[in-house]
Amino acid sequence: MMKVVPDSEPLVLLECLVAGTSHRPNLEKYEPELKLGQALHLSREADNHYDDWAVQVHTAPAPDPANVWLGYLPEGRNETVARLLDAGKNLSARLNHKSWETDWLHLDIEVLLHE
Repeated sequence: MMKVVPDSEPLVLLECLVAGTSHRPNLEKYEPELKLGQALHLSREADNHYDDWAVQVHTAPAPDPANVWLGYLPEGRNETVARLLDAGKNLSARLNHKSWETDWLHLDIEVLLHE
């Protein structure tokens, strides 16, 4: 008899805010569609002029029409994630909290490493 082993839970690498949400157009229109626990997509921006380790946070991979660019992982906390993405590791993120603070969309996420 074969034993069924459930898929292992991903490893939480980082808990952080999404930086730069106030610079992303139309987030106030899209925000109601963001759901707690929602999976998010991470992509490297290796040619970023301000941050060598820039990692974008999206709702879906490009060129998916449902893709909305939410912002970045915070500078200074993103190098390990960027290096893992560059090495081809299977990473994603998950939305843990969202709230408006005046005109700033506060998004708390977890970055996940999948086996």
